Amino acid sequence: MLGIINGEVYDPRNGINGEVRDIWIEDGKIVSASAASPPELGGTEGGRDAAEIIDATGLVVMPGGVDIHSHIVGAKVNAGRKFRPEDHRDHVRSRTSLGPPFRGEVRGATRSGSGYTVPSTYMTGYLYAEMGYTTVMEAATAPLVARHTHEELEDTPILDKGVFITMGNNHFIMNCIRNGQREKARDYVAWLLEATKGYAIKIVNPGGVENWKWGRNVSELDDEVIGFGVTPRQIVTTLAWINDELGLPHVPHIHAINLGQSGNARTTVEMIEALEGRRAHFCHLQFLSYGGKPGKRLRSGAAEVARAVNEHPNITIDVGQIIFGPATTMTSDGPLQYRLHQLTGNKWLNDDVEGETGGGVVPMQYKRNNPFNAVQWLTGMELFLLIDDPWRVFLTTDHPNAGPFFYYPQVIKLLMDRDYRAEMLAGIHHRARKGALLAELDREYSLYEIAIITRAGTARALGLQNKGHLGVGADADVTIYAKLDDKEEMFARPRYVLKDGEVVVRDGRLVHERPGRTLYVTPPYDAGIEADLRTHFEECYTISFDNYPVAAEYLPHCEVVPCA
Repeated sequence: MLGIINGEVYDPRNGINGEVRDIWIEDGKIVSASAASPPELGGTEGGRDAAEIIDATGLVVMPGGVDIHSHIVGAKVNAGRKFRPEDHRDHVRSRTSLGPPFRGEVRGATRSGSGYTVPSTYMTGYLYAEMGYTTVMEAATAPLVARHTHEELEDTPILDKGVFITMGNNHFIMNCIRNGQREKARDYVAWLLEATKGYAIKIVNPGGVENWKWGRNVSELDDEVIGFGVTPRQIVTTLAWINDELGLPHVPHIHAINLGQSGNARTTVEMIEALEGRRAHFCHLQFLSYGGKPGKRLRSGAAEVARAVNEHPNITIDVGQIIFGPATTMTSDGPLQYRLHQLTGNKWLNDDVEGETGGGVVPMQYKRNNPFNAVQWLTGMELFLLIDDPWRVFLTTDHPNAGPFFYYPQVIKLLMDRDYRAEMLAGIHHRARKGALLAELDREYSLYEIAIITRAGTARALGLQNKGHLGVGADADVTIYAKLDDKEEMFARPRYVLKDGEVVVRDGRLVHERPGRTLYVTPPYDAGIEADLRTHFEECYTISFDNYPVAAEYLPHCEVVPCA
């Protein structure tokens, strides 16, 4: 047994806001105070008298961080690693190296790694844990390459994790929509999630990625997908219906149309309204919240989008906050990546995943004195401050698209310290500041709200009942911070991080490595769908139906999350 005593606890799921409490842990779970009592008082053998104690007097205790959207493993991430040797050459962490963000560690406790915007698998696990995060979701994987994704998930230590499966440009689904076969599409989605050991439905630029194979895109919800006669509106609403039918723990995870383009706030709001009350999550919303007209000067449309989110309680979002500095954009949105290549002149990688999706990789450099980048930065800040309910807006950088995840502490400081935010605003391009709402927004997030947008809210949105809180029965994933005035310093270097009740980080340094679990779902479906799928595979795939599913041996450490 282990006890964390006298800590200032922030546990929003259980309504605890800075109360001094004791947390008791046994067998990797949070247990009640009574269970820590001596046996004669109804507790377990030995009880608190035999417990290891962490005295958290004067320290802040929160659940382990839960990241709802990050790109950390899989084919596109590995392509980004190979595509950017310069990102790895000067950012190497040996078993004895020092210096943030690649802090030193106990010799023999960890493996070497490299990479800055696209760290290697072990480096990713270490850096997340050293920041206080214990659960991370890989935000997009094509079904055909899911086996490789799971190999890298297993190779990423400490973290519990899952993967969202891209379906917004899937040929089988679009054929079902065209033919009015929603039930067949539902059974296919359920089969696909089980076959890929996926966690949720991911939609990326619905219909636009398929049209890119013909050198086209979509720009309106009712544009036609070439060769299928369906529209982005039909794809999104059908998959939202399927999600509800299957009772999946997380809602459809949507990367909407027109990402990165002036005027896309309008089509984002239209897509929110098109769902007609069905639940959904819109990811990296900053990239989808620009005002103005297509092809004209970029400006923030955060007020319009935030108003729509506030008016639709069925919607959750993550921000995808820009971090000034280097980034690597990688997405299934192939036409977007080609556009970035044209705009920047940077090198470009494009790929096509048979009848499922496509994508690309383009390195980026976000600059304060670039008016376009400056508008992107303040748009994200405005979304954070204009969306009223912290249970529906979450902290991400769409790693590595808007910047590396290990800059989350900087974003937290921006949200909690309006003077620091004003200082940053004063340093960006003057054209971006003109007419911006950000200068007028005085809201400062509290520690309680930070615990929501990084832990309690993300866990609830993902349907993870044992994550993001410190109630009895929760996984004993706990982060303990020194209470510092400088919130960036505070959140960058936890005093302790516990994973399943074991101390893995002490004073900001990794001291113990352990495997994490892969989380996935197995929704029920009519097995009769397999006959149609065998025919589809024979006609359309370079891999046989029997070889497509991810075998159990690829997930030696796993947990099935139940559907409703």
